[in-house]
Amino acid sequence: MSSVRRGLWLAGVAFVAIALAPALASAAGDALDKVTELAAGPLADVDAAAPPASGAQAALRVILMMTVLSFLPALILTMTCFTRIIIVFSFLRQALGIQGMPPNQVMTGMALFLTAFIMTPVAQEIHRDAIEPLSSDQITVTESLQKAARPLSVFMLSQTSDDDLRLFYDISKRPRPATRKDVDFVVLLPAFVLSEVRTAFEMGFLVLVPFLIIDIVVSSILMAMGMVMLPPALVALPVKVMVFVLVDGWGLIIGSLVRSFS
Repeated sequence: MSSVRRGLWLAGVAFVAIALAPALASAAGDALDKVTELAAGPLADVDAAAPPASGAQAALRVILMMTVLSFLPALILTMTCFTRIIIVFSFLRQALGIQGMPPNQVMTGMALFLTAFIMTPVAQEIHRDAIEPLSSDQITVTESLQKAARPLSVFMLSQTSDDDLRLFYDISKRPRPATRKDVDFVVLLPAFVLSEVRTAFEMGFLVLVPFLIIDIVVSSILMAMGMVMLPPALVALPVKVMVFVLVDGWGLIIGSLVRSFS
């Protein structure tokens, strides 16, 4: 599990840092500059020759950046398509009956790179509309964060069902918006996660059914032949792997996952 977490951290830093970290870093830097100016204002009259607190400011920036990085796994799990992909992969491994293949590291890596592939248009839009204008001082930090959240909200809304949105609006007792564009982000985030889990379970059920049929057929044949002492799973495993390879199962699974977000 430690290696899986390390893989999640490394790939998460590679993806989310491209989209959000520059804006957050600039926000932290500007906020700290303002705090330093406010703090230094009254003290300037007392001691004008006092040296600037550059060391403390740099330390605070490092602390803020470490805090932002600590939330990267949560952002990857809740605000992207990673949840659906990893759940479907888990269903696939359970259906094949080989608990250790593919290894957790391979499955997590595949899910992360598929997530980066699917989320690339969103990341590019965030970089174009939020990060580049902020870097050239065309917009403020607040405007940059608002522009960065807009494409992410559009992606999440496109994958969230109305039933899940109504559920969380009823739970939170908030007034319902007139249109989907006015949905509060506090409601959108849990509704999106719930929709992703539900969709992943629906796709996982479709993955399980063919392999279940193979298990039933193999068990029936063994019973008809009187081989009651031979475990059906031992015979069904190579049959399921052979069928999965012959029909290009990985291509079908990954293609279906990617198309489900289009």
